[in-house]
Amino acid sequence: MTTQSPPSTDGPLVLLWSDDLDASVEAVRQAGGTVTDGPYEFPGGRRFHFHDPAGNELGVWSTT
Repeated sequence: MTTQSPPSTDGPLVLLWSDDLDASVEAVRQAGGTVTDGPYEFPGGRRFHFHDPAGNELGVWSTT
């Protein structure tokens, strides 16, 4: 999340929370991000992973 070094996927995965996971998927795409995994169900809810336009990997989860 900085321009001082190139993006990497070998660090911690930051997970963001959403009230509406499907709307978040669309918002990520509209903002230029790329969904790389999911949405999928996991114990406790649903989530997806994406790369932001700079290449950073993030995740979003929801309890529904």
